Amino acid sequence: MPITLEGGCRCGAVRFTVDSHTPQPFMRCYCSICRKTAGGGGYAINLAAVNETLAIEGRGALSVYRAEIEHGGACEVSTGQRHFCSRCASALWLYDPAWPELVHPFASAIDSELPVPPESVHIMLAYKPAWVVPQIGPHDACFDEYPEESIEGWHKKRGLWVA
Repeated sequence: MPITLEGGCRCGAVRFTVDSHTPQPFMRCYCSICRKTAGGGGYAINLAAVNETLAIEGRGALSVYRAEIEHGGACEVSTGQRHFCSRCASALWLYDPAWPELVHPFASAIDSELPVPPESVHIMLAYKPAWVVPQIGPHDACFDEYPEESIEGWHKKRGLWVA
């Protein structure tokens, strides 16, 4: 049985629940989009959850941001839809239609007690600013961009998948 996560924004205008098989907040993203829209320590932590279980109170206060991404001099709009509170600007979750079964709540928006991960994965390190000094544990994995292992794969390999 997946874990039901409860979360919301800082001002309380938006509240949500969602079920997750992967509640370990293990992946720290240092890309400029995550850092600037949701990061506090120079990174953001996304979880994974089952999109069809997402229940929202306060939809009227939601706004969506789609980042522009530069690729070789050209700019394209990301398919990722970053949901945030239009009243207090709290980052809440990311949804990408490329993976319609998933939604990615930001760990910072979750009010439920989350399990402490045994290790972390640091991604997009090539894009971190010089002032960010990652706290890398002895078993942590580090990647300049994206790892090949999925969120589901990481949890299952470590026996942390919540069935």
